[in-house]
Amino acid sequence: MTVWLDVARVAAAVNLGLLLLLGSVWLRGYRQHGAKHTLGLLVFAGFLLVENALWLYYYVLHPAFVGWFVNAGTDVQLGMVALCGLELVALLFLTYITWR
Repeated sequence: MTVWLDVARVAAAVNLGLLLLLGSVWLRGYRQHGAKHTLGLLVFAGFLLVENALWLYYYVLHPAFVGWFVNAGTDVQLGMVALCGLELVALLFLTYITWR
């Protein structure tokens, strides 16, 4: 295995956790206030939750994808990890703003 695969796995797992946390806060807010903006954030979290669950499935349980990832060039590995990492940074920022 490569270190980049492990980094991608961790990033996808942390993204899932943050999205569950944010989704629960936004769901509670939507139930209390019924604001369309909060509903939009909730739908956004739902789609990202599905995306990250799928990525985590591929990174952990799909042997053909893992084999492809390990044999892909470092530029491809870094690119995929960068996407997960950028999403993680964005979700950390949203979590900070939401909890503040």
